[in-house]
Amino acid sequence: MYSTAACPFCVRAEKLLNSKGVAEIEKMRVDLDPRLREEMANRTGRRTVPQIYIGETHVGGFEDLAALEHAGELDPLLQA
Repeated sequence: MYSTAACPFCVRAEKLLNSKGVAEIEKMRVDLDPRLREEMANRTGRRTVPQIYIGETHVGGFEDLAALEHAGELDPLLQA
């Protein structure tokens, strides 16, 4: 997950993933390394955080993650 220290949506995404049993989340702090922000923008086409990957699948931001959960599609993605 691309994130920053002061991002409330990053915190919400982490809490949602933790509630689904995800114990470890690899965080790439774009606020600490400008190269990571550039990498994030190139990989995702987006400049906002969080940008969440589950495995090799780009989920998007927190709202995208929450929509997957609401649609019942998050659990199968996490189990894959």
